[in-house]
Amino acid sequence: MNYHFQAHRQVRKNLLEILQNCSMQDLMLIPDGFNNNMYWNIAHTVATQQLLCYYLSGNPFRIDKYWIETYKKGTLPNLNVQQSEVDDLAFLLIETSKILLKDYDADLFSEYTPYTTSFGLDLKNIQDAIIFNNMHESLHYGYAMAQKRAILGEEF
Repeated sequence: MNYHFQAHRQVRKNLLEILQNCSMQDLMLIPDGFNNNMYWNIAHTVATQQLLCYYLSGNPFRIDKYWIETYKKGTLPNLNVQQSEVDDLAFLLIETSKILLKDYDADLFSEYTPYTTSFGLDLKNIQDAIIFNNMHESLHYGYAMAQKRAILGEEF
């Protein structure tokens, strides 16, 4: 699983780079043809990781429920985000990745409720959840990059 944790740290670093290098205005803008913004995509990855790894294993969330309720699947972008929340999200991107590894090493995820994702994949254990979560976060990183390009016209 070391590779999967390494991949998770990397996608989180990539998301953090977008979060820290785009203006608040750009983070909040919903480009034409999209249903959400860069900020929502980034916050959504943190919320979803908690649901896939902690909720389905019967463990308490490692973040405030605000993040889950505000950025879980089916939510709409919060356009009234303050800089303090952006700073909190930057912290959570890195910290929840570290905590997941620590909790995994402590065998916190021995129980797991099987779940079929909307992507059509069956998650049967925490290993499946971690691998799928990386794919999910990479998908949303791709959306955020496309949104950034739509807003700023940058090539990648």
